[in-house]
Amino acid sequence: MGKIRKVALLCVWMLVVMLVGCSPTSSKTTTSGLEEEQAINYEELSLDNYGRKVVFNQKPKKVLTFGPNCTELFIALGLSDYIIGNSLDNHSRGALPEYKEDYARIPELTYGSATREAVITSGADFIYGIDWQFGGDGLDVKELESFGITSYINSASTLDEIFQEILDIGKIFQIEEVAAAYVVDQKARIAKIQEEISGQDAVKVLIYDSGGDGVFTAGGTNFETLLLEYAGGKNIFDDIVDKQWITVSYEEVLARKPDVIVIHDYDSPSLEQKIKDIKNDPALSQLECVKNDQFISIPLESVLPGNRMAHTIESLANGLKDGSLASLNKK
Repeated sequence: MGKIRKVALLCVWMLVVMLVGCSPTSSKTTTSGLEEEQAINYEELSLDNYGRKVVFNQKPKKVLTFGPNCTELFIALGLSDYIIGNSLDNHSRGALPEYKEDYARIPELTYGSATREAVITSGADFIYGIDWQFGGDGLDVKELESFGITSYINSASTLDEIFQEILDIGKIFQIEEVAAAYVVDQKARIAKIQEEISGQDAVKVLIYDSGGDGVFTAGGTNFETLLLEYAGGKNIFDDIVDKQWITVSYEEVLARKPDVIVIHDYDSPSLEQKIKDIKNDPALSQLECVKNDQFISIPLESVLPGNRMAHTIESLANGLKDGSLASLNKK
């Protein structure tokens, strides 16, 4: 009996060793094998990002999004889990209802513009960010590459360009079908608005971002100008084609007689303060649209290229309809 018990115990001990020793190794091997398979299946991808060649040899794992428009687009495409940090929430009035829950889970890298130190120490390997965050006083793409961070710049000025950005993101993250379906849906919604406003006269619009020595407004190549046109409006400064953003004099605004003022809503100055400034200004207060409270407020992220093209065109079209201009209470 003693000999039999020893043999039995020895067998049990060997079985335990095999189970304990083999299980982790097997799990590790399976995980490693999956990662290797994904890496093998990821063919080198070369994209044209507004004249700049961007190359990917593997799918990004840790993403930074510069701008609420870029962050929300990633959420809309089902890519929020890749984001480890975002920036420029000071230009936001909050995500659309359907994206709020996912947006709230994303860590904030910086409330305002992304800083060099924050980006470099973030551990990110990819950035999808709005163009004004790069170059000049912003981040240097070449330097970021030296830290292993690839950048894809959001700089669309036409619908075709933002649709291409979306399709490119689909290729980068291997969700081509999802991206293509999103573009199809956006195009269908925009086409419906175009049909509804067909034959209407364009409403003359002053885009008011902020005041001061003049009115800081959008030029003809600005993405917002395009959205307005699709909604049945006309940027009164669409003839300025050398700059996306420009400061114009109050006298120039008076001379062009806008029918309505579209005001950007973000953290500072507040929307209420902007309306107060407009009404108290000696020049702007002379405009009929100001006397009649013909104001439309819109979150700044809604007029930036991203996921809200159809949403913004629908909202603007509703506001610009004859007799139903969205007005705010008198201040």
